[in-house]
Amino acid sequence: MILKRVRLAFTTGYLALLPSQRVITVVVVVVVVVVVVVVAVVVGVVVMVVVVVVVEVVVVVVVVVVVVVVVVVIVVVVVVVVIVIVVVVVVVVVVVVVIVIVVVVVVVVVVVVVVVVVVVVVVVVVVIVVVVVVFVGFL
Repeated sequence: MILKRVRLAFTTGYLALLPSQRVITVVVVVVVVVVVVVVAVVVGVVVMVVVVVVVEVVVVVVVVVVVVVVVVVIVVVVVVVVIVIVVVVVVVVVVVVVIVIVVVVVVVVVVVVVVVVVVVVVVVVVVIVVVVVVFVGFL
């Protein structure tokens, strides 16, 4: 009934309506405008809340990704530093062991050479003494 009156107002003109029909038409138009405004406000608020939530989620995701990347970079740097330290320590230990082995071998060789020289000198001296004693004994 109300819609018929609204339609009548639009088809015949507002002034063609009776005064009571004009009041009803104004009330209906006001109600429709209020409903449209309320719906628009509600939709605007919902859209704004959705946009804010989406932006917050995106910000949180970006922050989490940045934190994860920073942690991964720190872990990789620490692992690389530890590996470099371990390699340096191993190289230093190997060099020290090689130096110790070379020093021990040189000392052993020097001792053996000295012992051999001393033994040879002693043997030569003993042989010379024996030869001299034997030769003097024959005279």
